Amino acid sequence: MSQWILNIGAEVLSNKSVRFRVWAPKVQEMALLTIKEGNTNILTMKHDEFGYYEVITDSVQAGGCYKYLLNGKDHYPDPASRHQPYGVHGVSQIISPKDFLWEDGSWHNIPFTDYIIYELHIGTFTKEGTFDALIPYIGYLRELGITAIEIMPVGQFPGERNWGYDGVYIYAPQNTYGGPNGLKRLINACHKNNIAVILDVVYNHLGPEGNYLNNYGYYFTDKYKTPWGSAINFDGPYSDDVKSFFIQNALYWMVEYHVDAFRVDAVHGMYDFSANHFLINLTENIRRVSKALNKNVYIIAESDLNDTRVINPVNKGGFGFDAQWNDDFHHCLHALLTGEKNGYYKDFGDLWHMKKALSRGFVYSGQYSRYRKRSHGTSAENYPPYRFLVFAQNHDQVGNRMMGERLSQLMDMEQMKLAAAMVMLSPYIPLLFMGEEYGEKAPFQYFVSHSDTWLIEAVRKGRKEEFAAFNWHGEVPDPQAEDTFFNSKLNLSAYNKNSHKILFEFYKKLISLRKELPALSFIDKSNMETFLFKSKKVLAYRRWFEDEQLWCVFNFSEKESALRAELPSGTWVKVIESSSPLWGGEGEKHDDVWSVDKEGIDINISPYGVMLYRGTNIKTEI
Repeated sequence: MSQWILNIGAEVLSNKSVRFRVWAPKVQEMALLTIKEGNTNILTMKHDEFGYYEVITDSVQAGGCYKYLLNGKDHYPDPASRHQPYGVHGVSQIISPKDFLWEDGSWHNIPFTDYIIYELHIGTFTKEGTFDALIPYIGYLRELGITAIEIMPVGQFPGERNWGYDGVYIYAPQNTYGGPNGLKRLINACHKNNIAVILDVVYNHLGPEGNYLNNYGYYFTDKYKTPWGSAINFDGPYSDDVKSFFIQNALYWMVEYHVDAFRVDAVHGMYDFSANHFLINLTENIRRVSKALNKNVYIIAESDLNDTRVINPVNKGGFGFDAQWNDDFHHCLHALLTGEKNGYYKDFGDLWHMKKALSRGFVYSGQYSRYRKRSHGTSAENYPPYRFLVFAQNHDQVGNRMMGERLSQLMDMEQMKLAAAMVMLSPYIPLLFMGEEYGEKAPFQYFVSHSDTWLIEAVRKGRKEEFAAFNWHGEVPDPQAEDTFFNSKLNLSAYNKNSHKILFEFYKKLISLRKELPALSFIDKSNMETFLFKSKKVLAYRRWFEDEQLWCVFNFSEKESALRAELPSGTWVKVIESSSPLWGGEGEKHDDVWSVDKEGIDINISPYGVMLYRGTNIKTEI
């Protein structure tokens, strides 16, 4: 039955009448309840053999509100509601796409290899916490060098405060953020400034409060369990139409909101043992509509499996994603710089882990994991680096700490610069988490605003249990408390003050180098050779493209390190040294120019220092 087209919800037709269509195979009798100027009107809906109810009426138009009346007694919002102006329990509102005038006709997305991603949460990025409030900061992001923003989930969630992963109306942009037109204005403004928009979507579960889908149809299954709630029914009876519901959602964001890419949350939490896996259906349909729109729309997976099937083409047994997050890179970097060894960090902490992450992608590619107590992962060695996103921070790795501490609370300035350089000078697609670029001091903590007392207590209990493996001490911030949310808001005005300004300028410089130097902008591991000076706790690489060569050194020691580098003969010009007073350091260790002969050169590098040199007139290879 499923057509994988936009065929559910309230659709405004050319004659301004509205077609309502909803999948409800559990319901014996369905009616449309419309509300106009305080008066209600009830219209009986007809259904087909597959459980789809439909009615067309001109008694209500765009902007009007409605609910569905199930079996003559209970009324609920539309599962495919385009707007929930009064929250998850209130009426749904009819939205006409024609009511918004797009101005991005010349925008066709940028190459994925040019993505420099900035992950943000709408509610905490600005004081106002709205889509519109973010628009004035687009210039700030452009100054930094960002080419794509990744917005944490915006589907309508209960209350006013949430990370977004408790959304229950995945077609309806959060009302407190500014609703449909607010999101469209933001995306329109980004495109006019040559910034792509990635939307984080959640197709592995739905939040508990306001989730009435089970009253309509067979959306969930008890066959599988997820940490977040009932598993989605992707392979049982009626699963064709469940798949259609979620696939249509992605196509909806593409067509009606001009979204450029998707970050698909926790694909390891999607269970489908049918011959036509949901993820294959999803990626194939996104590519189909992408082609029709004459625009590349990219698909990024979050997966903790280290499984290259996620990014393998469908015709080679994969799921067909363009890229996936690489948590191993983060874990290596974090464990080395903080010394933490609890939880999943117990699998990391040696410098050779970082070398492998830099050169091969996954660290765990089939080896035994002490944390998981089993072998873990597949090899990513032969995959191009643009298939992986790397980061020093993201919403999970910050917000899922007990106190929500950022790296600025865990390490000093030199270590933060080292972390920045490892990400930005790597051959992978870099991602920054909002505020990271200037060392934001405010935490990013987990927050909700549920109305159900039992649910609130369950969330509090669940958060405490999550931290058991890490042996963190202290009192867990109350997720329900308003202060937890307000404490997590950015202090953006700090970015141009004191050490914050220095770090911001350092990030800005690294990003500009990534764009300007061909050996960095050419994303390919075949033009890179890595070196490990284990006793010195130093990692280095040589990268090259055509006539350009780069030599970069990263010192993970708290002490100054001395080593001999056997560089190709020629002239090497300093590009950046993190210990420079310009970057808040205690002083540079080397001249601006090296003349290297066949014997190599002695190097001193400051504690947690980074040095990048560019070779010219290179005479020999190593």
